[in-house]
Amino acid sequence: MPLDVIMPALGMAQETGQIVAWHKQPGDAVAKGDVLFEVETDKATMEVEAQGAGFLTDVTAHKGTDVPVGDVIARISDSAENPSPASDGAADDLPEGKDVIMPTLGMAQDTGLLVTWHKAAGDAVAADDVLFEVETDKSVVEVNAGAVGYVAALLAEAGEEVPVGQTIAIISAEVPANPITRKASAAPAAAPTKTESEPPAATKPAPAKTAPHPATGGRILASPKARRLAREHGLDLGRLVAAGLPQPFHVKDLEKLKALPVDVASADRTAQAASRLTAEIPTEGFTAFAAWAAESAKLTDTSALLAGLCAASMGTDAIAAIESFGNTKTYAASAQLSATKASEDAPQIRLRDLRFTAITTVQIGAEDVPTLTLTRKGNGLTITLEFASGQLGATDAIALLSNFAGRMEQPLRHLL
Repeated sequence: MPLDVIMPALGMAQETGQIVAWHKQPGDAVAKGDVLFEVETDKATMEVEAQGAGFLTDVTAHKGTDVPVGDVIARISDSAENPSPASDGAADDLPEGKDVIMPTLGMAQDTGLLVTWHKAAGDAVAADDVLFEVETDKSVVEVNAGAVGYVAALLAEAGEEVPVGQTIAIISAEVPANPITRKASAAPAAAPTKTESEPPAATKPAPAKTAPHPATGGRILASPKARRLAREHGLDLGRLVAAGLPQPFHVKDLEKLKALPVDVASADRTAQAASRLTAEIPTEGFTAFAAWAAESAKLTDTSALLAGLCAASMGTDAIAAIESFGNTKTYAASAQLSATKASEDAPQIRLRDLRFTAITTVQIGAEDVPTLTLTRKGNGLTITLEFASGQLGATDAIALLSNFAGRMEQPLRHLL
């Protein structure tokens, strides 16, 4: 199925982006992670990478074109030929409005599992209303509508795996006459290519049915409240999976979990519970600082600047991994606010930049290294630090978050 390439949001109040240059031409082969194009906003120019492999087709925006955020500007298809118009038949029946896409929440994420809708087709929504919950390998996140209007179409059902970037809802300005609700799997898809290794249709075995819930150690579906309470009380939701209880889990299931016999393995897992600290700054100064650094010092790599701020906040040189738009860059960062790429080294700290997404709240849990996450809050930022026991002491964690928040609010003041 073709993967839509959309104009991303690179700023808090950005409505359009200008195509500066295409790095791939129509018909070119594309690998996941290849730079597709460069886009410019008021303050920055950024390279945008491909979210999948295939061939670049259906390019509709050319160099110098201003494109509204969220508009489809190209596709990554299974072949170098543009898909025939017939392949998009069902799309013609969709109402007009703002597309809501499956967001990217992790560095290696290809899909997201739609846990539940908070709005029904035809409902009125505000920009800050929670529209749906999505789960990746490590978290369940509430995603806001991002627009004012009415839910004109819901294009996926709870429990479906949806590719990142695929439209799953449409919000229209007017009350929809005939709201649409359908599965993501009902969207038109290219017919699979037949290979010699495939058995004939008459003898080909039927595909196995999907299990009603994941096996122990896999993805666990649970409401955010149930997940939070389980973490606070040191409860392992994986034991409910092992006991065969149906998912998603809710608060009432925690009583069943408490009644299960405790084993040594589960006790070891709860010992690794994550600690979480948050800081809020009313205004962020990093965007202006990045523009100044690009113009005055020719430092155009925003991720490298963030890596330098991480090391400076730790007070020591460090390997920092910066995640943005689902891609990760690793840097050898200096406490003197410099950074060079170091892709071969394991990171000592991770920064997940979600400023330009609709995500406003994050509670992922402990990862392999302490992780800072940036999300928008008005004209400022919410900065979340999550870490496991043994990674940081309480004093070091407080100092790290306080130092980093100060640098994001006033980077020039903390430059020396």
